[in-house]
Amino acid sequence: MQRITFMIKQFLNEPWWFKILISTTLLISIIFSSSFFSNQAYFRSISKFAAAIFFCAYGIKFRRNLVTMIILLTAAILCIYLSWLAF
Repeated sequence: MQRITFMIKQFLNEPWWFKILISTTLLISIIFSSSFFSNQAYFRSISKFAAAIFFCAYGIKFRRNLVTMIILLTAAILCIYLSWLAF
């Protein structure tokens, strides 16, 4: 529970542009990956690309922790690859 409260406090201390970027990419990723948009390849590709931006932003944010950065940037690269395949 302490990690969750730490992440929330850290998110609230971020600049407004970072909050907007993270919130919109997460929202786009969730909405466009829903079953309503499952038939259109463009929306699936946009969803995966938004997830890649989300992971990349947090990967750069956690650049002091090498393991976390590598995991998040690897997830971003994987999402970009899957986005390219879905396109």
